[in-house]
Amino acid sequence: MLGWRLTVSAILVPALLGLFWWDSGLGNGAPALLVFCLLLAIRGAFEMVHLLTTRAMKPSFEITAVCNAAVILAAWYHVRIPQAPIGRDGLLLSLGIVAAALTASFLLLMLFEAVRYRKPGTSMESLGANMLTVMYAGGLLAVIAQFRWFPNPAIGYFAIGSVIIAAKSGDIMAYTFGRLWGKRKMVPRLSPGKTWMGGFGAIVGSCLGGWLWLTFGGQLFAAGPKASDLVCVLAYCATMGVVGLIGDLCESLIKRDAEKKDSAILMPGFGGLLDLLDSPLFAGPIALAWWVFWPPAG
Repeated sequence: MLGWRLTVSAILVPALLGLFWWDSGLGNGAPALLVFCLLLAIRGAFEMVHLLTTRAMKPSFEITAVCNAAVILAAWYHVRIPQAPIGRDGLLLSLGIVAAALTASFLLLMLFEAVRYRKPGTSMESLGANMLTVMYAGGLLAVIAQFRWFPNPAIGYFAIGSVIIAAKSGDIMAYTFGRLWGKRKMVPRLSPGKTWMGGFGAIVGSCLGGWLWLTFGGQLFAAGPKASDLVCVLAYCATMGVVGLIGDLCESLIKRDAEKKDSAILMPGFGGLLDLLDSPLFAGPIALAWWVFWPPAG
């Protein structure tokens, strides 16, 4: 199983970086990334609805897919505004538009539950499931997409590459350390396979993978970004490891409460799309703030 995970990761991560490289040459509108994010958001809605359709919760794939698509499109709207601000002001503008789309989604979902109301006991549960789907599979992805333009469009893909590589390196090393040396369970009721040694492995893997990318990955970009001082780089990478592990645990919370093992059956050994994206989705907003206030490269 470990060898299979390493093999799949060795294919998926370079393929994703290849998509980023291709999209970087298509202009500021990032059309390839937009289509990719729309597909991820719609697939994420499908898997969340599959997960949360239990007990009194009756989420709707159709309405959540529409809301997710709207949130992703909102993340691109700022590129259509003439003379839109750049830097931190531009990021705040774009995040404000995303927040407006999430607010509109909430109002639409409330209306949807009011229209389909038949009897007490399911409406609020279903509303919560629908809103969680939009926030988790749409909102978090829209925030990560901001790396395309912020803090700097010239190094946006370099920055988002650091998030993905650090988080997924942490996942791989957490699994490796846990399988080889893990004994003490971290949160056995929530995720029986997580151990404290695996948590240590997540930090080691994130620091190693993130440091390698930040130190040498800049050679792949015309802007030639250079890693910042070692303290900043290691602090950033270790944080991605910890936050990525928390993201993994939070997705386990959704699955355990819904009494499901995986978000879907998409890939043997990994589960569904959300099982692949859990750590980068959770780490993305923290990483974006880090790059704005204390960038690990420039």
